[in-house]
Amino acid sequence: MTGIAIVFMIVSMLTIWGGLAVALMNLSRHPEKDNDDVIETAGTAGNNSL
Repeated sequence: MTGIAIVFMIVSMLTIWGGLAVALMNLSRHPEKDNDDVIETAGTAGNNSL
């Protein structure tokens, strides 16, 4: 491999793994909310009429 190919490989690997690390840190700081705690009343559940 040439020197420029190695540099591009390292840059691309840092971009991919760095993005993954940032995404994991973001999810650990701000987890997604679960909708399991939402209670719908019987009159509104499944009502799709306009």
